[in-house]
Amino acid sequence: MSDSADVRRALASWVSYLGEIGVRELELREAPRAPSAAEVPPAGDAPALLAAIREDIGDCRRCKLCDARTNIVFGTGNPHAELMFVGEGPGADEDAQGEPFVGRAGQKLNEMIRAIGLTRKDVYIANVVKCRPPGNRDPQPDEVGTCSPFLFRQIEAINPKAIVALGSPAAKTLLGTKAGIMSLRGRWASFRGIPVMPTYHPAYLLRAYTVENRQAVFDDLKAARARIDEAS
Repeated sequence: MSDSADVRRALASWVSYLGEIGVRELELREAPRAPSAAEVPPAGDAPALLAAIREDIGDCRRCKLCDARTNIVFGTGNPHAELMFVGEGPGADEDAQGEPFVGRAGQKLNEMIRAIGLTRKDVYIANVVKCRPPGNRDPQPDEVGTCSPFLFRQIEAINPKAIVALGSPAAKTLLGTKAGIMSLRGRWASFRGIPVMPTYHPAYLLRAYTVENRQAVFDDLKAARARIDEAS
C-alpha cells in the first residue's frame, strides 16, 4: 500500500476514534511552518526531538485549557528511559511548578517507582494534556484530541520499552478504547508496538488506600519492570 494510502487510513481511524469518544467538531487553525530538513533532529536523538516538540507547543492556545493555566507541563525525566509513565493531566501543584506529578499524587508515584528498584531520574513522566483541567476534572474529548498528538510524539522520541498508563483517561487515550481502568488494569495492551500496562492512578490510591489496591498496583509495576528487563 502507498504511503498516502497509509496516511489516509490512519487519519480515518483517528477521526473515527474521536467520534467514538464524543468529539463532534474540530477547530481548524493555520498549521505552523514545517521545519526544513536541516531543522529536524535525527531519529534517536531523544533530547533534541523532545526539545523540538516543546518548541512546537510554544505558548499553546490550541484549546480552552490555556485560559486558566499558569504553566504548560511538558514532561520530565530520562529522555532515554526504558519505562515511561503517562497520566491524564496536571493538578494544582504541577500547574504551579510546571512539572508533572509533584504534589501528593507525585509523591505516591515516586514511591511506586522506587518499589521496583528505579528512581524518578530513570523514567520519563508525561501527561495526556499539558495544561491543568479546571477543578482537576478529567480532560474533555476535544482537549485530548488537541493535545494527545504531542504526547504521541514524546513517546515516539523516547521509544520506551514499556509504558505504564496511570488511570482511565491515560489508558483510554493510548489504547483508543472506551473501556475503564477497572477492566483494563493489569492486562498488557499495546500502543504502536510498545507494551502498555494500565494501572490505577496514584491519586486513586490516595483515596482508596487498601491492601488490595496497593497489591494490584505493585503487581502491575513488577510486570512492567520485568518487561523492560526482558527487553534489555
